[in-house]
Amino acid sequence: MKLSVLTENTASEKFLAEHGLSYYIEHDVDILFDTGHSDVFLQNAKKLNIDINQVDTVVLSHGHWDHGDGLRYISNKKLICHPDVFQERYRKNGDENIGLELSFKELKNKFDIIYTRLPFEVSKNIIFLGEIPRNNSFEAQTTTFELDDKKDDFIIDDSGLVIKLEDEIVIISGCAHSGICNMVEYAKKVTGINKIRTVIGGFHLKYNDQQTKETIKYLKSQDIAEVYPSHCTELPALAAFYDEFKIKHLKSGMILNFDK
Repeated sequence: MKLSVLTENTASEKFLAEHGLSYYIEHDVDILFDTGHSDVFLQNAKKLNIDINQVDTVVLSHGHWDHGDGLRYISNKKLICHPDVFQERYRKNGDENIGLELSFKELKNKFDIIYTRLPFEVSKNIIFLGEIPRNNSFEAQTTTFELDDKKDDFIIDDSGLVIKLEDEIVIISGCAHSGICNMVEYAKKVTGINKIRTVIGGFHLKYNDQQTKETIKYLKSQDIAEVYPSHCTELPALAAFYDEFKIKHLKSGMILNFDK
């Protein structure tokens, strides 16, 4: 398995950055996971000699602008997502829609949409997790977002991927609004595999607070080989993860190989 970071919050060398996330994953099939919010993912893909036109499957982690507005720049692909990604959504006390720029109708005209709340087998070894059960007591307890009817938006469409590598798994998150630990537990349940090689993506942790401490405690208990918090994981939390895991800082243009 190979993962190329097409969009991240931090640039490297000749690669561009923006507030967003996009990964190109090569395994038993090639897929695009999220698209950032502009065409940066396409520009960086070109520099990595990746032809996005050859990819026929896009997976969208959730319906926020910084993960899905890049969909404006591609079409004629299968789009796998949770059915609630198409909602208008806002920050509390804000009036700007932070959901997807394109409407469901517009996206339906561009993509073959497969939406599901249940796990979906993208390929033999790649599974879209669907809606993540929120079972622990320290994640997804509060939200700073709301829907257009002013009800709290807990981003229940937040999902990720689990990738099977023989006897171990790689778990990939967009933002982990559902909680990265909840996601890991569900990935283990869905695959029946408890050995975790890597957890990578946005963890949506802002501070070195109790939630971050509980998250680190849980992840350490899982004996995970590699942990890559990125994107929406802010500096105080990243520093706490570095102290425990000696993490690498993900940047646009980085390539991770998962060979045995």
